[in-house]
Amino acid sequence: MNIYITAIIEAKSTQRQYVQNVLQHMVRETKKEEACLQYDLHQDNSDPNLFIFYEIWRDQQGLVRHNQQPYIKEFGTLVDSKLQKRPSIYNTENLIKWNTEN
Repeated sequence: MNIYITAIIEAKSTQRQYVQNVLQHMVRETKKEEACLQYDLHQDNSDPNLFIFYEIWRDQQGLVRHNQQPYIKEFGTLVDSKLQKRPSIYNTENLIKWNTEN
């Protein structure tokens, strides 16, 4: 069963570029993971300090392995010094699947 995650990250304005670089590195590395089906990083148009991840994982085991990766643990060290607050993480259910054939 797929796992759907949305994560909201708010960088301190003075640390935005540093945080963005770390997040982009996470994307490059995460997309190599076998259980990663989708891992998109977005930046809010009105608040450039706000980053949003949309993730789809093949299964819970893959997500657990992802959270143990060194680049994810590195991100965890940024929370107190580089972010405005702890990231908000939402584990959601896909209610309507988009089908381009309909």
